[in-house]
Amino acid sequence: MRKTETKTDLQKFIEKFEPNKFKMLTRGIEIRGNSDLHRSITFAKELIERMKLKLTINHSAEMAMYGGFEVVYA
Repeated sequence: MRKTETKTDLQKFIEKFEPNKFKMLTRGIEIRGNSDLHRSITFAKELIERMKLKLTINHSAEMAMYGGFEVVYA
């Protein structure tokens, strides 16, 4: 019997978004080093919606200082 590998929503997101720098969190990932933060967040939201993933985007002014935002499980 073959063991089938299922990918989580977060793994699917990482494969499609292809972040160059990210940090794993217990509840998701933190994407860092974006030069155009607004465009990256917009693209991430569109990707999540289009792929019907159970993820959300979190960001704050503190994260914006280093071009970061979080993608976490909804």
